[in-house]
Amino acid sequence: MAERLQKRIAASGLMSRRAAEEAIREGRVAVNGITAGLGDRAEDTDLVTLDGTPLPDAEEKQYILLYKPRGYVCSMCDERGRRSVRELLPESFGRVYPVGRLDIMSEGLLLMTNDGDFARFMMHPSNAIRKTYRTTVRGEALEEGIAKLRQPLEIDGAFVQADQVRLLKKSDDRAVLDIVIHEGKNRQIRRMCEAAGLRVLRLVRVREGSFVLDGLTSGKYRVLSQKEVQAARGADRE
Repeated sequence: MAERLQKRIAASGLMSRRAAEEAIREGRVAVNGITAGLGDRAEDTDLVTLDGTPLPDAEEKQYILLYKPRGYVCSMCDERGRRSVRELLPESFGRVYPVGRLDIMSEGLLLMTNDGDFARFMMHPSNAIRKTYRTTVRGEALEEGIAKLRQPLEIDGAFVQADQVRLLKKSDDRAVLDIVIHEGKNRQIRRMCEAAGLRVLRLVRVREGSFVLDGLTSGKYRVLSQKEVQAARGADRE
């Protein structure tokens, strides 16, 4: 089956698809000895070379669900020396990257993969993948703040609104909420709570699309099955 060259190069693990497109433009890629152009395709039996060297075999696709602890950054390494989520996985997984982000003080469900197509599907705004955050908040006017969370809130000059806010527990000046959103603005839950007059004490992502955190403890992970990955693409977004 023929596929675009940039996709095949990216699947080999040598570079990203964007970098592969640039390599094709620069004339560094050839198919069966003939310099390729952007948009060209190659069959499985074709010899594809980059700078005269045959591509390595495609990396085995990895799909991991990790319980990210607080205090870890969602990057492969950190110039400030902070702990990276990659440190929580065995080296045998190879080059896997976070799908989206959780800020350093947040915890919970984090998908990691080397499958760029899957990552783009999960993150693309048009797919409206819903994410649920179990959020412990405190506020002097608690009921008023929760009511505000259910309304449009202005952040950076634009209005955002939770898909759902469920009250799970309430006592005195604090409450535990499940907040569901489908957008992915930077620190969105924390900023929504701040705009509603609430202080976030703990923030845990417990669901993303069809994936749930159930059964994992902080710092642990499990490998996702192909059935789970395939189901995620057609998951009910509720």
